[in-house]
Amino acid sequence: MSLCLHRVIVSLVLVTLPVAALISVDSVRAEDVDFVAQLQQQAIADDASELGYWGTDPAKFTGWKTHSNRLIPVYTFGTKAGGSGIDLMNYQGEHSPYRSEEQLRRIYGYLPEQSVNAKAEYLDQTNIADIQRAAAAAGRKYIFLIVFDGMDWESTRCAAIYNQKAITYESGRGQGTHFQTYDAAGTAQFGYMVTSPHNEGTDVDVDAQTVTNPGGKIRGGYNAEFGGSAPWDAPSDPGYLIAKPQDGHPRHAYTDSSSSATSMTTGAKTFNNGVGVGADGAQLSTIAHELQAEGWAVGAISSVPVSHATPASAYAHNVSRDDYQDLSRDLLGLPSVAHPDQPLPGLDVLIGGGYGTEGENGKKQGSNYEPGNIYLAGSDLKRVQVSEGGRYITAVRTEGVSGTDNLQNAAETAAREGHRLLGFFGVGHTNGHLPFQTANGDFHPVRGVGKKAEVYSEGDLRENPVLADMTRAALTVLESRKQNFWLMVEAGDVDWANHDDNFDNSIGAVNSGDAAVKVVTDWVETHSNWNESLVIVTADHGHMFRLTHPELLTGKQAAAE
Repeated sequence: MSLCLHRVIVSLVLVTLPVAALISVDSVRAEDVDFVAQLQQQAIADDASELGYWGTDPAKFTGWKTHSNRLIPVYTFGTKAGGSGIDLMNYQGEHSPYRSEEQLRRIYGYLPEQSVNAKAEYLDQTNIADIQRAAAAAGRKYIFLIVFDGMDWESTRCAAIYNQKAITYESGRGQGTHFQTYDAAGTAQFGYMVTSPHNEGTDVDVDAQTVTNPGGKIRGGYNAEFGGSAPWDAPSDPGYLIAKPQDGHPRHAYTDSSSSATSMTTGAKTFNNGVGVGADGAQLSTIAHELQAEGWAVGAISSVPVSHATPASAYAHNVSRDDYQDLSRDLLGLPSVAHPDQPLPGLDVLIGGGYGTEGENGKKQGSNYEPGNIYLAGSDLKRVQVSEGGRYITAVRTEGVSGTDNLQNAAETAAREGHRLLGFFGVGHTNGHLPFQTANGDFHPVRGVGKKAEVYSEGDLRENPVLADMTRAALTVLESRKQNFWLMVEAGDVDWANHDDNFDNSIGAVNSGDAAVKVVTDWVETHSNWNESLVIVTADHGHMFRLTHPELLTGKQAAAE
């Protein structure tokens, strides 16, 4: 059924407005109505929407619920004219690795089918690691990798249109968020990259930490003829982007978060589900490991569980992204299945979700799983605390206590006393992530493709920080070290929203992450400069939403109706 905006917006306004307001419905302003939530509700109810659709069938709103092989935007700050290996132009245009058979063989370990493109403008996700290493080698002091999990160009544009209540671009970098408009004293750049993995379908043995079928089942690669030459291009074969191509077209794997984050933090392609390991299962050195060995402080923060794929890939080693407790052990410098005898040193700062998510049986976590919290074993949380002889000041969600204050107080203590910081928050009944902010800035999600919308208590909102709070707390500790530092920030809720086919949550998640980006750029302006700092804002992969009537996100039709 086609969505009629007059019926969706105005009829719902009639239901919710006071009786006196019914006299002049035409005078209702778009900002007085949560019209994006109402668009989302109606799209789910009808499984069709004039706004757009997920997947390849324009008639079906919920046609696809997972990742795609879309090209992904890259926003950098402190890179333009930054020197060899730092400037984005080292990896784009005539320097794109996808113009070179030799470079693709080096990146993938094989020549991906139909991927060499003499006109390629795009870089590869492994080049994100190259930029960071080049920056450190050139003497940069502060490096930030900010990953909006699951945020493709279309997700960003939805947020930008909503924020501006106008359509201001149809291609390119665009405007409407801080990370799109901020110029970092003229050093900002924009590009886009391929995120395809080494392979999909690798099987592993978690206890043995081995790969049982190296090479997997579907190889990676990217063909712009079918997927598009730029993120805003309509694909000639939409099914190609989700590994369901037309006959005769190549089938290329699309990445998961662990493979992509591993590529951005190690410079190596790997299989989907692998964390900090190569395609053969061998452990890789991450940028955080290398810089820590040189005396840098290192940290990772996330709006989703602390040991989910993206923050885990900053530092941990495991053949399975689902072995959460062992991933947390690596992040915190404890013995793990991957490092049983000589633990990794551990991160200086680790902040994220996972609190309250319990399980008796860790089905994919191997024989050493400890019943209880699935992301961070209770005994491990206890043993890392300074009060128990460990190295971390801990801030754990506490009933009746402001999450923002709880975390910041712990950060200030850690900074003052020279300790590390662990923050552990989240909502247990929603699998441990922070509460979802929606497009209008509140925390009242409507339903996506899932069975019901998430509902948060007053405690869920008060007792948890937001990602911007986490970023401030991390910086409080890292800047106190009086040494160089590297920090990963993950806005993980964009991915969770897009998996739920929920553009209301997705817009809110983009804006929530954007607030964290501004905390970082404000810090650089106050404490550093763009000659000694580097910020990369990107995503690990995209989804498959196609925005067909962007004007509906301006709300102007809602007001007019």
